[in-house]
Amino acid sequence: MDCTNVGKLILDLRKENKMTQKQLADAMNISDKTISKWERGLGCPDVSLLSELSQILGVNIEKILLGDLEPNDADGGNMKKVKFYVCPNCGNTLTATGDPEVSCCGRKLVPLIPKPTDEIHKLTVEEVENDYYITFSHEMSKTHYLSFVAYVAYDRVFLIKLYPEQSGEVRFPKMYGGNIYFCCNQHGLWVNGR
Repeated sequence: MDCTNVGKLILDLRKENKMTQKQLADAMNISDKTISKWERGLGCPDVSLLSELSQILGVNIEKILLGDLEPNDADGGNMKKVKFYVCPNCGNTLTATGDPEVSCCGRKLVPLIPKPTDEIHKLTVEEVENDYYITFSHEMSKTHYLSFVAYVAYDRVFLIKLYPEQSGEVRFPKMYGGNIYFCCNQHGLWVNGR
């Protein structure tokens, strides 16, 4: 851990949060001289203070220790490059088009890799009026179910969260040039070929 880089990051984040050294010190129940020492690179925060510092400054502990907030490359806004993340503990579903660091329930999440449909994991898509009417026969028990179905087009994502014991049908507004993704809680992410 390079105390000079850590100190510079703390200084930048404190200013970004429009806080004085005294305000940050008061929020952490420490002396403003300690904050000054960190910011000048003359010492680093004690491990016991990192969690609180992370919450106050709104940055991951890992980034504080590295002393760097390297930005992601701009993604150009193409939603067809969307990545899906699902927490194995609580089932939270998150999406991103760039390369974020995503975590939930204390675990780092990796993007799910879509597989082409098979006989068990497939959807039936019909056009009804101005919608896609999607049905599936996948089991929807409390232990094995589809957790979401998403329609991804160039500039938008429609995601419908599903729950155990729910019926096997959803509807999306019809758009052209999109793909339909769905996630099985036991077997991961699938992309439906149409």
